[in-house]
Amino acid sequence: MAQLHAKSWLDHHSISLEKWEREAYLSFASMIADDGNSYPCVPGRQGFLTDNLRFGFAPDPRTEAAAREAADLLAQYGPLSRDTGKYASLVIFFHTPEDLLQSASVEDYEELFWSLLRDASKLDAASWPESIPRDPGHHEWEFCYGGEPYFAFCATPAHAVRRSRSFPGFLVAFQPRWVFQEINDSTPFGRNMKKIIRRKLADYDGIPAHPSLKWYGQQDNQEWRQYYLRDDDSALSKCPFLNGKIKLPAGD
Repeated sequence: MAQLHAKSWLDHHSISLEKWEREAYLSFASMIADDGNSYPCVPGRQGFLTDNLRFGFAPDPRTEAAAREAADLLAQYGPLSRDTGKYASLVIFFHTPEDLLQSASVEDYEELFWSLLRDASKLDAASWPESIPRDPGHHEWEFCYGGEPYFAFCATPAHAVRRSRSFPGFLVAFQPRWVFQEINDSTPFGRNMKKIIRRKLADYDGIPAHPSLKWYGQQDNQEWRQYYLRDDDSALSKCPFLNGKIKLPAGD
């Protein structure tokens, strides 16, 4: 069974991890808690520093085992996420072998990301929440697991332009939707946070923000488009998650 870990545990037990796991975690720590405080995701940085984040490790994302491990981690995480702190997130590091590092493009990782979400969703024993639209084109759609809606985020070794989406290995993070209750476009705090994040993002990446980036609840927003951003401004025309099987609520 996959195991969830807190920063406080990993900081004291990294020697017990496999080499790739230890390197992935240390790379993440140095990235998100850099001395210059340049990392653009303010809630993510704060969550890391206050031990709100939870971490998991999974095998090569090309394997069926990767989806099973991700599903297992999500199943464990959902019930306890609210007890971890107001800046909660689940970060999953995937073993990224040398052949994948050398050959995979941004588009290849994009396909892996959506395959992973689809395959993990098929293992979900819970029905799709009635409060979340089933159409990814709806501005309130979100990926769900165990009845919990999440914002998903992916970073890869192939990203060479958008620094905020670059990581030495394949990484997927899941942020519970409830985290954004105060961080949205309808509150002064949320609007101010949006400005701060957008400014830091432009400084960090050195290029304008991807046109797909919006704010949850905006009528022209589509969350799925923000899960995986390419290095350029291009984007898929249709959400690949629709190819997966979604359990509908009873009676539908």
